[in-house]
Amino acid sequence: MARCDQGYLCDVCGEEVENIRESDLYLRFVIGELPSKQLLAAPERHLRCNPVAAQFIEHPDFEPVIVDGDFDKRLFDPVDVQNRTSLVTRGWLRLQELAELAQTVPLPEYPLPEFRSRLR
Repeated sequence: MARCDQGYLCDVCGEEVENIRESDLYLRFVIGELPSKQLLAAPERHLRCNPVAAQFIEHPDFEPVIVDGDFDKRLFDPVDVQNRTSLVTRGWLRLQELAELAQTVPLPEYPLPEFRSRLR
């Protein structure tokens, strides 16, 4: 089945990433790490299939992710962790919002406000 018919497949587990709420690809876009022109070419993952990124989402509606090893956020500078947690959590919240509004929000408006002009 064509990618557009089936949706994006997770390059970790191989299952379909069914919606934007669980998309690592769109999280990276929303937080300014990926320009829109790369959305069709960059690999997709479920958020939980990328635990190094998911560990920075701190919200009551998101079950915490713990990473053991070299990429465990508890090993990093606390100020950097706080900044990254704030950014990634805000990005995750934006994904939740977009899941409800995606039909009415144009793609250039998906990113957090501070990244909109830079990603165009």
